Amino acid sequence: MKQTSRVLVGGGLLGFAVVLAALNLRPAVTAAGSVLDEMRETLGATSTWAGALTTMPGLCFALAGSTAPWVAKKIGIGGAVAAALALLTAGLVIRVLDGQLVVLGGTLVATAGIALANVLIPVVVKESFTTRIGLITGLYTGALQAGGALGSAVTPQLDGAFGGWRPGLASWAVLSGVALVVWLVSVRTRPGAPAGAGSPQSTGRSLLRSPLAWIVTLFFGLQACLAYVVMGWLPEVFIDAGVSRGDAGLLLGLISIIGLPVSLVVPPLAGRGGSQSWWIVGLAAFGFAGVVGVMVAPAAAPVLWAVLIGLGMSVFSLALTTIALRARTGGDTARLSGMAQGFGYLLAALVPFLFGLLHDLTGAWTVPFLMLLVLVVVQMVFGFLAGRPRYV
Repeated sequence: MKQTSRVLVGGGLLGFAVVLAALNLRPAVTAAGSVLDEMRETLGATSTWAGALTTMPGLCFALAGSTAPWVAKKIGIGGAVAAALALLTAGLVIRVLDGQLVVLGGTLVATAGIALANVLIPVVVKESFTTRIGLITGLYTGALQAGGALGSAVTPQLDGAFGGWRPGLASWAVLSGVALVVWLVSVRTRPGAPAGAGSPQSTGRSLLRSPLAWIVTLFFGLQACLAYVVMGWLPEVFIDAGVSRGDAGLLLGLISIIGLPVSLVVPPLAGRGGSQSWWIVGLAAFGFAGVVGVMVAPAAAPVLWAVLIGLGMSVFSLALTTIALRARTGGDTARLSGMAQGFGYLLAALVPFLFGLLHDLTGAWTVPFLMLLVLVVVQMVFGFLAGRPRYV
């Protein structure tokens, strides 16, 4: 009885640690964006420097995330997540200590930690919450989205309260430090749990030769393309259509908020069945409708378009769910997560650039949005295939 109680307590604490860790995986990115103009003014930075700062997270997610399975194999999944949170905390502190290069270096360290955690936490969910994958993934995804919204909304208030962007950004290191402590405690109080033990087991097959692994990867990458285009370009599209700058920002915030309840409700429901295919297609269809609305008449019903796009972007929670459900072992989950997020974020970093290039070449938004609609349709196809109950 004593051992059973201890395992249950450990399970609850580990679940809390997963959610708390997820809450820290977006503010490092969104917080900097919310005070970027002040950072540039203080540092005397150019637009090129700002572009490097904002592009770095996506590229780091793609490159550093691919090393996560190797790190987990060397020091164990629990130790690897702890190392990721430690890197994040250190990077948040380093980047406020000096000038332009230090800010870039600290951001690189912080986003490397985020990249590792992005890949490894789905493995923890797979191995430690086998019967509750949908529920924990929903909570994890909801915390990701909440953290991103808090980073952009709260940082300007912290800036004002503490007297500048440096202490405002550094404040987030406190939350990530707490997450690190809770994580270390949780993996110690859960005896025999994979999250605190050795490296996850793997079948050893190369996923690069697995058609299903590539299907999951393309699904993940394509849904990320929509998210990156929306976050990078949608406010400007609305502003060009006559929507005020303030309202355009609120619409982007609405899109982020819409994903939160969906992420809490849909993955547990979708995870109970054998297939997640129609859930994926249904959410993507909302996104398709929203993109069509913005392309045809952006100022006619911007709130409706934002709600539809927010529903479409919430398919992210099912992208994470499929990663956990399409692998038999924790090791295969780690490798599939690394592959999907590595190649997926690389694709997602490219598409917003193409979107802007097409806008520059045509002088209008129609052609870039047509490209985006094609990508959403292709996402539906690969999402439907990824949602079928099979294993890599």
